[in-house]
Amino acid sequence: MTSGIKFTSNEMRYIALFESITNASVKDCIIDEEQGRVIFVVNTGQVGVAIGRGGRNIRTLERMTGKKHEIIEYSDSPAQFIKNALKPATVREVRITERPDGKSIAVVTVNPRDKGVAIGKNGRNAERLRFLAKRYFQIQNVSIT
Repeated sequence: MTSGIKFTSNEMRYIALFESITNASVKDCIIDEEQGRVIFVVNTGQVGVAIGRGGRNIRTLERMTGKKHEIIEYSDSPAQFIKNALKPATVREVRITERPDGKSIAVVTVNPRDKGVAIGKNGRNAERLRFLAKRYFQIQNVSIT
């Protein structure tokens, strides 16, 4: 899935720093200057290692870079990946359908009290999810209900 992803030298530096501090393997790195954050997609089962005990690794990285760091666990299954990307929100259902024009869309149903967490402030989590779903699974749109 990641065969078409090319990293900038800046992203490569973030990946090297992240891997040296956390000992977790990075699959992808997105620098979001507009939101002041760096999003890392780590291999399956490595979220805990990446975060570190009590969030120690994340705090260290954020102090060193001055940016917020977000970690998402990768999955080959689009539905599981979407669930991982929306954590800590409780996802009830993920329906992925293909429209007649060939484009895929995902409809995600979350627990009503977690809807704000899933969408994020000013829609930043929803925007991140749409970007990643398109990047990995060619899902054109994701709607959160």
